[in-house]
Amino acid sequence: MCNIYWRKITLLTSTLLFSVLAFAQVKGTYNYLDFANKPYYFGITLAYNSSQYKVVHGKQFILNDSIYSVESPRGPGFNLGIIGNLKVGRYFDFRLSPTLSFSDRSLTYKLLEAPEQLVTKRIDAVFVEAPFHVRFKSEPYQDIRVFVVGGVKYSFDVASNSRTRQSSTLLKISPSDFAVEYGAGIQIFFPYFIFSPEFKVSHGLSNILISNDKLIFSSVLDKLMSRAFTLSFHFEG
Repeated sequence: MCNIYWRKITLLTSTLLFSVLAFAQVKGTYNYLDFANKPYYFGITLAYNSSQYKVVHGKQFILNDSIYSVESPRGPGFNLGIIGNLKVGRYFDFRLSPTLSFSDRSLTYKLLEAPEQLVTKRIDAVFVEAPFHVRFKSEPYQDIRVFVVGGVKYSFDVASNSRTRQSSTLLKISPSDFAVEYGAGIQIFFPYFIFSPEFKVSHGLSNILISNDKLIFSSVLDKLMSRAFTLSFHFEG
């Protein structure tokens, strides 16, 4: 089912991208020139994200007699944000993208006494994110440029307080996270805006697990680190 799901996403994205590219590459159109002299511009972004945790087991995992394994499947989500882009020369940009990100992450536990039954701890989060990126762009070809992007991102989970009040979760996650991001994309210049499909990979650098040795679902873990893939569609002008 997961493979079918990803094939549908890939097919839909590819069809959309090729349609836009075909429309943009009309011979003799050079919309890029209308944007070439702008020192800065703004925009909005819509994105799909798929996130999970990198699980690092603790010493108690080997010694415990209840839990057989701990895994973190990928969960879907979406982003809404605004973009501020400052050009630095012909090929570089500084980009700040305040974003509201909704994600669905979870931990799946297999128990020794019943390995066929899974215990899932869902961690729905609403992040306020502040990514800062540096983008390097290629030489334009007609109305198209490709680019690579990289930078850092700070995230704060505004839904963490409500989860803390739910004692049944038996697992606490830090609301703050810091990550590095990198990716690539395409700029397509239309008469009144720039359309930029982009993908990014995010690697959290912080251990966001708040350890509690009294809770079995927490004590078997040493670290949890965030991982995410984001497919974004930027509209700038």
